[in-house]
Amino acid sequence: MSVKSRKSGRGGILLVGCGKMGGALLAGWKKRRFNQSIAVVEPAPAPMPSGVKRHATADTLPKSFAPSAVVFAVKPQALAEVLPAYRRLADGGSVFLSIAAGKTLGFFARYLGEDAPVVRAMPNTPAAIGRGIAVACANAQVTAPQRALCNRLLAAVGEVGWVENEALLDPVTAVSGSGPAYVFLLIEALAEAGAAAGLPQDLAMKLARATVAGSGELARLAPEDAAQLRRNVTSPGGTTEAALKVLMAEDALAALLRRAVAAATERSRQLAD
Repeated sequence: MSVKSRKSGRGGILLVGCGKMGGALLAGWKKRRFNQSIAVVEPAPAPMPSGVKRHATADTLPKSFAPSAVVFAVKPQALAEVLPAYRRLADGGSVFLSIAAGKTLGFFARYLGEDAPVVRAMPNTPAAIGRGIAVACANAQVTAPQRALCNRLLAAVGEVGWVENEALLDPVTAVSGSGPAYVFLLIEALAEAGAAAGLPQDLAMKLARATVAGSGELARLAPEDAAQLRRNVTSPGGTTEAALKVLMAEDALAALLRRAVAAATERSRQLAD
């Protein structure tokens, strides 16, 4: 998949940070066979796919290297230290794509310059198996081709949505960015409840994992919405109805999730600077 950049001689992708999420993106790009060179800046020694060169620091990048996109996949707290090394690329030819939680477009402008085209995105960990979802927001300097390139880079590991209002990325982070942890906690809790009801622990965990995974896939593929799917399982006077009376009580699951998402949203805002 080839994307021509605005400037002659530009091309390639630079990935800064190759941890879990950066590694997932890299694997997705290689699987999709992007027809662009890929370089990685990652201090920790790590095996790289064929054709990908790892640099321990930005200092060893060739001076002539002018990537179409620079993707920042480092921890939010490390960005202030990392970004200055890449300001030289902020000449309008490279687009900067960040997946760091909380760091605003304004934050990047302070370190890369007001004219730097920047896209903020929040993916999630199912990207590791190509089933993630990311929501992105671009500043005014991002061109249509640059936005399309960023969309393709993110789509290599799952679905992509866009918002114009950057403030929406905080609740996006709380719902889908942090959301996998809530689902994993549900699996843990469901398995523990099954064990408490008398099931062997290994069987309880197997049932919980398969039930959550299968239900998620059904929700993804079924034409009905989640509420209808829930109703489809719930027979009047049956076991599911008895359980849902507990889970759907006024102060139960829905209220807990509202508080959890609100807490995560507020923390995302706090991480902004």
